[in-house]
Amino acid sequence: MLISPKTLYDNCYGKYAIAAVNVFTMEQIHALFRSGQKANAPFIVQITPVAREYANSNILISIIESAAKLYPKAVYFVHLDHGNEEHVFDAIESNKYNSVMIDASHDNFETNVNRTKSVVDKAHKKNIFVEAELGVLSGIEDDISIDDKLARYTQPSEVQSFVNKTNCDSLAVAVGTSHGAYKFKRGKGIQFNILEQIQNRLPMFPIVLHGGSSVNIEEIKRINKSGGNLNHDAAGVSPEEIIKSISYGVCKINIATDLRLLWTRVHREFFKDSPELFDLIIPGKKYIEEFESFMISKFELLGATGRVSKL
Repeated sequence: MLISPKTLYDNCYGKYAIAAVNVFTMEQIHALFRSGQKANAPFIVQITPVAREYANSNILISIIESAAKLYPKAVYFVHLDHGNEEHVFDAIESNKYNSVMIDASHDNFETNVNRTKSVVDKAHKKNIFVEAELGVLSGIEDDISIDDKLARYTQPSEVQSFVNKTNCDSLAVAVGTSHGAYKFKRGKGIQFNILEQIQNRLPMFPIVLHGGSSVNIEEIKRINKSGGNLNHDAAGVSPEEIIKSISYGVCKINIATDLRLLWTRVHREFFKDSPELFDLIIPGKKYIEEFESFMISKFELLGATGRVSKL
């Protein structure tokens, strides 16, 4: 069942967070809906521009709509992640997205404001939520690589002016996380002093945490044991930091890297342990099961389990 982003954010603020999961395949969508219904937890289905190019937006939307029928008690909305104007305006015109993100965070403040406001003006005419980003995250987001030296934290002094000028509905902030599997190479972690200042300036306003994967080191070890070559200094956001961030107004936590690592581990182990097999269905089913288990644990961590019945 589709739900309004505003309804979901108003309900969760300060109490729990919503898992926003990047999807590329049928297996991921199938497992996400199954786990959401089983956990009675709301979730956000995220589609990136790269996913739209890889699988085609219409195909992904069709799978999502089919999954919604298969799991009628699942509560969700569909979000376009990290789009430019071309992606965002196409998503708005399609009437298939409930929320879009315009990522103008690499521009200067005024350009970011102008680009974001142009999206907000079009999206709000169709009651579509707009997520903006202020501050730059390092790391890798699909095919976009951002050097660490270009990363900068969100400036709390700018957030109120930015939201007032753009009229955006939620704000992704740079507070120490990064995209990819090497989020905290310097061991700094989330900058809660910045989050606190942002919340003081934007009370009850939904904040988004990009780069929210935990990056389980055991997954790294199992991947490497099965022929992978990932660095052991990979590090994600700790459960303690995730839980703490919710009290500072973080309502939406993006998850992508964890599920890519899970896919890699499942398939590497399958081909290593069963070199005589070539049936894609066997690792596919295993991935769905592992994905489901992972998401049920994640819903529990975010405090989202059982929340659907209270909406």
